[in-house]
Formats: sequence, structure tokens, C-alpha cells
Amino acid sequence: MPPAARSQAHGQQARAASGRDRWLRAASLLVFVLIWQLGAWLADNHTLPTPAAVLARIWDEVASMALPAHLAITLWRVVIAFAAAMLIGALVGMAMGRWRQCDAFFDAWLVLGLNIPALVTIILCYVWFGLNDWAAILAVAINKIPTVIVTVREGARAVDPKLLDVARAYRLSRRTTFVRVYLPQLVPYLMAAARSGLSLIWKIVLVVELLGRSDGVGFQLNVFFQFFDITGILAYTLAFAAVVLMVEAWMLRPLERRLTGWRG
Repeated sequence: MPPAARSQAHGQQARAASGRDRWLRAASLLVFVLIWQLGAWLADNHTLPTPAAVLARIWDEVASMALPAHLAITLWRVVIAFAAAMLIGALVGMAMGRWRQCDAFFDAWLVLGLNIPALVTIILCYVWFGLNDWAAILAVAINKIPTVIVTVREGARAVDPKLLDVARAYRLSRRTTFVRVYLPQLVPYLMAAARSGLSLIWKIVLVVELLGRSDGVGFQLNVFFQFFDITGILAYTLAFAAVVLMVEAWMLRPLERRLTGWRG
């Protein structure tokens, strides 16, 4: 088969597989809603509201602008904490994977960071720096940085030294070697760290807001909990989960395909 025809056939297969994946995801969500509806029929409405009741509550919260306001504040904290954790974690991880002395020096710190409970870090940051946004963001970033370091360090160790030798043989500059040779080999590890890290940061941000902030989704969930408002809890949870799914489907997954497309 000619290369052009083979490439076209490969593209058609990829599109067909992508279409099947979308249908499977839609079917999965439909099954989830049906199970939820069945559970609401079997349980008391005060214990498990129906999907329709939760959607109506979401509409009311959106109309009053309460949900968009709290959600925007939470997303701002997530973005700042995520960016800081990825930047610091990637730099330290590459250094630990590249230099044995650096790895030996920071290894004990890394083990400590991985095993300190997130709740302890949050409380200490609030005690030391006060009940403010920067203390909250710092607590979230500190909890995420060690996991980024571990993933990126393994990627740095897996970099093919033969490719770096080829770059040196062709006398490529350090910048070109890093961007064209070194970094592409780290992309799968960086994406793995980003996806796992984002799933962790979502959760920690809610805990941070619940414990010490006066706004955000976590704070609002705490208010609903105090009034035993299960419909409100599910409404905010569903809206937050929808944002998470959209970020995964519209940002992370396409970005990963684009960055790793060279691997075929």
C-alpha cells in the first residue's frame, strides 16, 4: 500500500475509534443517570434527590450567579496551584533524574513530602500564613509537588542517552537539544503528572476552602452540609464534576494527542 493511502487509512481508523469512544462515554453517562434515578426512586427524596431536582437546583444557582461566582474562585485557585506545582515539580524532577547527587540529597525530602497528610499541610499553612488565598494555594501546591517530582524523575531517567549523543555529534545547542530531543521524551511523563496532579488538586482545593476560606465550592459545600441540604451538595458537586470532565475532554486529552502525535 502506498504511504499516502496507508496514512489515509490510518486517519480513518483513528476517527472511527474516536467516534466509538465518544459514544461509549455518552452511554456510560446515561447508565450513571439511570442508576441514579433508580436509586432516587428506591430511597427517600430527602436522602437522594432525583437528577431532575438537582438540575433544577443547578439552574436556580446559576440564575442567582452564586454557582458561577464560587466556581470561578475555585478554578482560579486550581489554576494557580496547578501551574506552580507543575513548574517546580518538573524542574526538581528533571534535576533529580539527571544528577545522582541531587537525587540523593532530595530523596529524604521527597519521601517526607509524599507521606505527610494533606490535612496537616493545610492546617500548618493557615496557622503560619493566615486564612488567606495565598496560604490556601501554597498548601495545595505543596501537596502536589512531590507527586510531580516522582513522575518526572522517572521520565528523566528513561531519556535515551543515545539520542543525546546524536545531538552532541551534530553540535546542537543546549537549548535546541533540550527542546527538540530531551523534552519530547519527557512529554508522556509530564502529561501523566498533569492529569494525575489535576485530579488530586481538584480534591485538595475543596478541602482547603472548606477549612479556611469564605468563598469557593468547598466553602459552599460546607454551608450546605450544615443545613443538611443534599440537593445543594449534589448540585455543586455535579457542576464541579462537569467542569473537570470538560477540562479533561477539551484540554488535556487533545493536548496529549497533539504533543505525542510524533510517536505514531
